[in-house]
Amino acid sequence: MNARLQEKLDALPTEPGVYLMKDRRGTVIYVGKAINLRNRVRSYFTRTGDTRVFVSMLDSILGDIETVLVHNEKEALLLENELIKKHKPRFNVLLKDDKQFISLRLDKTQDFPRLEVVRKYDRDGARYFGPYSSAGAIRETLRLINRYFRLRTCTDHVMANRKRPCLLYQIGRCPAPCVYPVSPEDYGRSVNEVVLFLEGKATELVEGIKGRMKGAASELKFEEAARLRDQLRAIERSLERQKAVTTDFKDQDVFAFFREGDRILFYVLWVRQGRLNGGQAFPFGSQEFPDEELLPSFVNLYYDQGSFVPEEVLLPLDPESLEGLESLLTERRGERVRVMVPKRGEKHDLVLMAAKNAEQAFTERKRTKEETDAVLSRLQQKLNLRNFPRRMECFDISHFQGSSIVASQVAVTDGETDKSRYRKYKIKTLEKQDDFASMYEVLSRRLKRGLEENDLPDLLVIDGGKGQLASVHAAMKDLGVEKVDVVGLAKSRDQEVFDRDAESARSPERVFVLGRKDPVVLPQNSAEIFMLTRMRDEAHRFAITYQQKDLRKSRVRSALEDIPGVGEVRRKTLLRHFGSLKRVQEATIEDLAEVVGPSVAERVHAALHGHPEEEDVDPIREASLADAGATQDEKSSEGGSPAGGA
Repeated sequence: MNARLQEKLDALPTEPGVYLMKDRRGTVIYVGKAINLRNRVRSYFTRTGDTRVFVSMLDSILGDIETVLVHNEKEALLLENELIKKHKPRFNVLLKDDKQFISLRLDKTQDFPRLEVVRKYDRDGARYFGPYSSAGAIRETLRLINRYFRLRTCTDHVMANRKRPCLLYQIGRCPAPCVYPVSPEDYGRSVNEVVLFLEGKATELVEGIKGRMKGAASELKFEEAARLRDQLRAIERSLERQKAVTTDFKDQDVFAFFREGDRILFYVLWVRQGRLNGGQAFPFGSQEFPDEELLPSFVNLYYDQGSFVPEEVLLPLDPESLEGLESLLTERRGERVRVMVPKRGEKHDLVLMAAKNAEQAFTERKRTKEETDAVLSRLQQKLNLRNFPRRMECFDISHFQGSSIVASQVAVTDGETDKSRYRKYKIKTLEKQDDFASMYEVLSRRLKRGLEENDLPDLLVIDGGKGQLASVHAAMKDLGVEKVDVVGLAKSRDQEVFDRDAESARSPERVFVLGRKDPVVLPQNSAEIFMLTRMRDEAHRFAITYQQKDLRKSRVRSALEDIPGVGEVRRKTLLRHFGSLKRVQEATIEDLAEVVGPSVAERVHAALHGHPEEEDVDPIREASLADAGATQDEKSSEGGSPAGGA
């Protein structure tokens, strides 16, 4: 350790705060918190027998240590959380935004409440139920509720503008409060029953429905009694599957973890109203720091993303900042939250259950990772790649009738899609279709940014053959990029078949490699070709989706620009007031008149709705059908969205 760092260690304060470890380039590599900064930081250099890899590396990679003093543990947790999100240090636990979980929201302050699927909790007075670990689980719950409890499913905007009941009313799954006078008391009773069902309060719910069923039968309302009987049976079957795991019927989150070396997996078990509601695993690598530091950091980041804060949080070990964590979560929930480390009883059993799930999830992911590494290794060998293709990026060019040229970049890391590295490109240097020049521009922009940020992939996969590959090679040569592998994946094509009675055969996917004359043909049922074609198909989808969205915007924007009396100021006013181009199209003349006046409103409405039969036409689908020689009747009956890139 150099003298300057030693002086810093000797002068560290004993107050609570946050410390930032930096490498010799000044990049923050770890952010930690401590009640006593001097004791915590010095422990990394004074422990004897510490075998953690990171500790042994500190002397060679550590360049500086900064500290920020705070008043208490709670402030240290808050500041640590903000600094981790800001600097994204390589040795910290990092939670991405896409880890949000789907939940159900019910706002009972509305006249006719509905269940909404949300991904974030707000302190808005509404009731939240969940989280649900999968879309399938929440769909099954909604299916049962929609069928037997008959709450409305339409949005507030649709409900306010509907003139006649929808199909759900026709099949008996909604009372249509948008059109008909529905009793608020009857609807409110259904809302309360939904709350009881989602809370798992079987006795109270079942007894109430049984009483209503008997009352309907005594009044000779046999159809209503039969409906309540079916509802009762469905509810009882569903509630039978929900097993109580505690006797105090509280909302609890149970945390546990399993680690091997620097790889760690956190597991969160969700218990709602005493019943097990599911769980989720969070795997991380390059985590050399002790469990007592990583656990509270993970818990803090988990709830900072908007996750529901329950009444109790159960942990497997006692972190240094237990009181500060409890105070912080209490503030986020708005009422008392207990953070506990149970040693016996039901709550300790829950922690053991979460730990068992963590170990199982770690083992499964380890096996999956080994299988993925084997596929990547075979891909490297068969394509003669210099790099192990852990980080791959695939590019596709798409255009509409030779114009509106766009490109997509999709990414795969360790065999899994990495949406944080997805990118969209608009071609800037071309006005007409030229796939080779477009590919050169896109790859030049990507590689230039990669050189500036020291962020280049191991393998570039290009949708196309030798021509596209040559364009990429030219871009790499011009920018001096040498350490990145690149291959081109050509779509299958029809072979010539001389036997007229034979069906059209298909050639296999071909992989073109720089410096190799003939393409590589991978086995068509192999995991390697599946990984490449999956990337190519995802790049197609991403490019087409982007292009369709751009075309829709430009079409409506052009319509607004061509309306007499609607200049730039009024266009901006309309978009600002309604929030989107789609809302401008949906607005009535009266709504538009409130913004731009009656006469201009009529012109805007006429321009956007003067040819309604053309509004539903997808220009890309129309072009593809026209290219295929479809008739106008066939065009009007076509459905779905286009597949593949242009």
